[in-house]
Amino acid sequence: MPRTLVAVFAHPDDDAYGIAGTVALHADDPDFRFVLVLATDGGAGDIREGFAATRETLGAIRRGEDEAAWRALGRVPDRHEWLGYEDGAVSGVPPEELADRVAAILAEERPDVVATFGPDGIFGHPDHIAIGAATDTAFDRLAARADRGFRRLCHGALPESVFRRWNAQRASMGLFVFDPTRTYHMRGVPDEEIGITVDCRPVADRVVAGLGEHRSQHHVMSDDPADLERWKRLVSREWWVVARPERPAGAPMLTDMFEALD
Repeated sequence: MPRTLVAVFAHPDDDAYGIAGTVALHADDPDFRFVLVLATDGGAGDIREGFAATRETLGAIRRGEDEAAWRALGRVPDRHEWLGYEDGAVSGVPPEELADRVAAILAEERPDVVATFGPDGIFGHPDHIAIGAATDTAFDRLAARADRGFRRLCHGALPESVFRRWNAQRASMGLFVFDPTRTYHMRGVPDEEIGITVDCRPVADRVVAGLGEHRSQHHVMSDDPADLERWKRLVSREWWVVARPERPAGAPMLTDMFEALD
């Protein structure tokens, strides 16, 4: 049976960390359809010293980097939609408008699985939180009357235990640590909320190849972009909260976004 995944994120490179491992694992499946929706082009992102970009050109550069990243991974989206909102201003878009834009794509695709940000936005980023909430609204609206598709809604997340371990490692290495009470800082969710843990180690090299194409953002994506082995370790797992349908207490941990749907 065809299996369609629609991933809805805010910025180029959200996808490179958020869903790339799952896509790489399914890359050779002829029945797998991958649709990517990005709310912005990332044009308000940081420009590192010496990088050949201006505030006017960064958005176009990051669009090109995102497309190159999926080519480097070896599986480009079957459909790649850019909603065209201003980077940093997604939370200011009327929620109903944002939900309508996402719903229009979901209604055409009728995906089995939809992936987006949860209410924590992983980094507390207002753009992440806004596009995640709009996607939840769109999913619920369409799932209520769908005759097929809309079988699972997933929120990208970091288990609290992993967050604490990573922060402790960062402190031991003399790196800054994340403060989960601050906007734009990573934060975790309770471990018991995680419903899917994907082992991405077999495709970690492909995920890192994709990350490598986001050259304009290397300075914010990694403490040491040249340390490919550390990048591989960081992308060795993907964690997801199963937001819809409600996950029963004590349900077994899934290992794939499509597991137990057939």
